[in-house]
Amino acid sequence: MEITNSIIGLDAILLLGDPRLRQVCEPVVPAEIAALQPWFDRMHQLILLFRKTYGRGRAIAAPQVGLLKRVVCLYIDEPQVLINPTFTQRSEEMFELWDDCMSFPNLLVRLKRHHSVQLHFLDQYGQSQTWNLEGDLSELLQHELDHLDGILALDYARNADDLKWVV
Repeated sequence: MEITNSIIGLDAILLLGDPRLRQVCEPVVPAEIAALQPWFDRMHQLILLFRKTYGRGRAIAAPQVGLLKRVVCLYIDEPQVLINPTFTQRSEEMFELWDDCMSFPNLLVRLKRHHSVQLHFLDQYGQSQTWNLEGDLSELLQHELDHLDGILALDYARNADDLKWVV
């Protein structure tokens, strides 16, 4: 997928302080999926644009673009859409990392995430999917699903030592 020459820009990503980032998102009704396709395309374009600008970025949650629906778009090797994702299992084993976010791109937050998870969701065609994820993909999807519940990585910071500004 190429970044198109549309008017879409990084200003389409909501930044820290926007109250919509704290909203709990509504589930997508299967009949809505077709109408949401333009949102999915836009979110995938934003991932690519963010990656081109910042050198990172693999996924974005719908509330980060002002869509208060339970949707995550992922772009690693190819564009993927996760609709109404839920964790069906989480490992007890945790690991610590510095987490970044498109909604506060110059701030890293040290936090702990589950090492592995099992994720159930509908794809963009309404087909049921289950993924078993470990490590960085497990962390990534935990971050994105937090967004769907109005939770930000900053909420996990224990103190100022868990925050790091980057340029």
